[in-house]
Amino acid sequence: MKTILGREFPDYIDGYGKVTPFQGALKEAGIKTRKAVKMKCVNPYDSKLLDNLEQAFDKLNMKDGMTISFHHHLRNGDYVLNRVVEGLAKRGVKDLTIAASAIFPIHEPLVKYIENGVVTGLVANYISGPVAEAISKGKLKKPAIMQTHGGRARSIESGDLLIDVAFLAAPTADIYGNINGVYGDSACGTLGYAISDAEYADKTIAITDNLVPFPACPIQISQIFVDYVVQVESIGNPAGIVSGTTKITKDPVALIIAKRAAEVIKASGLVKDGMSFQTGAGGTSLAVALELKDIMQREGVVGSFASGGVTEPLVEMLEEGLFKTLFDVQCFDLKAISSFRNNVTHQAMSASMYGNPHTKGAVVNCLDIMILGATEIDTEFNVNVTTGSNGVIMGGSGGHSDTAAGSKLSIVVTKLINSRFPKIKDQVTTITTPGESIDVIVTERGIAVNPRRADLIEKLSSTNFPLVTIDELKTMAEDITGVLQTVQTLEKIVAVVEYRDGSVIDVVRGVY
Repeated sequence: MKTILGREFPDYIDGYGKVTPFQGALKEAGIKTRKAVKMKCVNPYDSKLLDNLEQAFDKLNMKDGMTISFHHHLRNGDYVLNRVVEGLAKRGVKDLTIAASAIFPIHEPLVKYIENGVVTGLVANYISGPVAEAISKGKLKKPAIMQTHGGRARSIESGDLLIDVAFLAAPTADIYGNINGVYGDSACGTLGYAISDAEYADKTIAITDNLVPFPACPIQISQIFVDYVVQVESIGNPAGIVSGTTKITKDPVALIIAKRAAEVIKASGLVKDGMSFQTGAGGTSLAVALELKDIMQREGVVGSFASGGVTEPLVEMLEEGLFKTLFDVQCFDLKAISSFRNNVTHQAMSASMYGNPHTKGAVVNCLDIMILGATEIDTEFNVNVTTGSNGVIMGGSGGHSDTAAGSKLSIVVTKLINSRFPKIKDQVTTITTPGESIDVIVTERGIAVNPRRADLIEKLSSTNFPLVTIDELKTMAEDITGVLQTVQTLEKIVAVVEYRDGSVIDVVRGVY
């Protein structure tokens, strides 16, 4: 079976099931159905507050083979996932599928539970650290399923991903299950990735280290979706929200790339009143936001909205009146958390509102400009942010595919070479985002425009930009690094990469 991009894999994958091959970014649009949700009725004198997690496990009737979900708003500071899985392992529960919106290095304890069969399946939008390495080495019994942020919400709401119990890390909760992420020692801001879990899981439990009297205020996730509440000493460390990849770069080469990208945006004609913008949280992408800020100030432009996982640069643009509002699915730093708590124009959105293609309109569809990163790019403009050049899982789509598909102008900013590895190749190791959704590649050596965008080529041709073809970029890179051999992998499929519509765009095979 082949995708439209020529990737080949079986039509049925053990541990995953029947495969629908990717046939185009909008191929699976049309009339879709949402799952009907069973609701447990709570009577006036019923209490939702439980004494501890052990009591919760009893109430939830935890057993072998369940799918349990977690959100990643505390990122590398999350304590809840490890604590729940450890507690279930002590009870002898096994064959669990972890449906976490993302996995970080802090979740290293999962490796031993993968090795001993407590955890046999994993569904996530992003996986990094020891768990990613363990999956790449074939230690997980079933292939991991790697989704996009919008694709995860779609799969939950459609019933493709059935969650038995959602364990929600709740920075603040009241005794009836109303939750917010803006107060408490573990405040993380918005809770956009937890909303589909709360609404569609068979059972939902809020785990909090800040239990407040009823009613909590504000309410981000309502009591009507929450079965139980448990108070613990700590759900996480907010310092883990911020990482080295979510800070503005100081690398002079990356700053040159950022400046060029901003100039491309201006030349596109999209910098005008009412514009919308999103940037990834990588250092170079954040630098583009600063360059765009200068352009907007000089031109006197006021945008409609900026969106995505929100960072300090976007908050500053909101506060300085360059955008009228922010749409925020996840706060990437402490400044963003503070802004969301205090500024009514800093609005939350669910993952479904953000990027689910099977709704009546996701926010990504309203984006003018999107700045993206890349691990690898091929000569068909396909982008890899899932695996390294060595074939080992090191990330995942997150919102990459969602925003690339929705925006009017998607720009990838990247150095031409990274650690002696060329970024431009004949074929990427793993396809995350299809080339049809990528418009421009900006590097320090030149700018390549997708031939599909003849309108952009015409506009940029009248500038002094160093325009080159994607093949010329590839040649430039290989003149420095030489032509590297394709990574050798095993036949075993260790992960299935789903496009946002649920079709399979690629697979990841095991490494030696």
